[in-house]
Amino acid sequence: MPRIPGRRGRLQDNPVDGHKRVLLAAPRGYCAGVDRAVVAVEKALQRYGAPVYVRKQIVHNIHVVTELEKQGAIFVDEVDEVPEGAHVVFSAHGVSPAVVSAAADRGLQAIDATCPLVTKVHREAVRFARDDYEILLIGHDGHEEVEGTAGEAPDHVTIVNNPAEAETVQVKDPSRVVWLSQTTLSVDETMATVEKLRERFPELHNPPSDDICYATQNRQVAIKKVAQDADLVIVVGSANSSNSVRLVEVALEYGAKAAYRVDYVDEVQQEWLDGVHTVGVTSGASVPEVLVQEVIEELAGAGYRDVEEVRTAEEDLMFSLPKELRQDASGKQDERARGGRAAR
Repeated sequence: MPRIPGRRGRLQDNPVDGHKRVLLAAPRGYCAGVDRAVVAVEKALQRYGAPVYVRKQIVHNIHVVTELEKQGAIFVDEVDEVPEGAHVVFSAHGVSPAVVSAAADRGLQAIDATCPLVTKVHREAVRFARDDYEILLIGHDGHEEVEGTAGEAPDHVTIVNNPAEAETVQVKDPSRVVWLSQTTLSVDETMATVEKLRERFPELHNPPSDDICYATQNRQVAIKKVAQDADLVIVVGSANSSNSVRLVEVALEYGAKAAYRVDYVDEVQQEWLDGVHTVGVTSGASVPEVLVQEVIEELAGAGYRDVEEVRTAEEDLMFSLPKELRQDASGKQDERARGGRAAR
């Protein structure tokens, strides 16, 4: 990657022992599910006009939500806040059947922007409940995705937050237990929880495929490699973004001397750079690249002008838009309608 010219900014170019550089993790930023959800709101605004309502944050990023609000999106906590008959978009994290029913009861025009990988977990929950399995859902109690998945089979789901809870959770029939997981967790912590569960329930069934999404795994793999050589890691992402918070934890676990999460570049502190010659930078799966580039530019002004991209995987997946948005008002099919692989 070429050297980035420094610019005069808030951070000072103080001397340190060793050469100043940035290790930029890749993949980073938007995943296919987030991109689909954000585009869905934008397309809905274009097709139906403002306002378009969105239940919860479409994705967990304050910048994305703010920008969509400027375009005419209105974010609400529950569908009973949406005027009857209006258009409402369900967020990428998914909703329970109860929410779908509540929207229908109000005559809302619902557009489901749930990430297809989350939908897959919902279907797994429905199938295992139908077969009378007890489902141990590994995830964070209160997270929107976990609420949506648990809502598919509330009488069959028990939430397990961490390895410690795995040591105390009770089940009715240890021979008919399966684990599922929130898609945005740390791979390492999830497997540690599974190991604890399996120690107690040797007949524990696995999901038919890995529930943790490919993008979450890819971003964690990349920051693990960066962290080995980083004095400091900066993760761009919001506090309510589970995968962004996990990236900070993974960075520290895999060798970074310090790691911090920021929403915006102006949150980067001068003292973080004291004695630092290598800064690792990455972003969560709901973060637009412009926010990362602002951090890179500010670091360049502080002397960190050599930027090396550390790439551990290629991503080119695109998910199809929700069916309501695959054609415009004239009937012309949108270029993003069918998903597939992005052109290179």
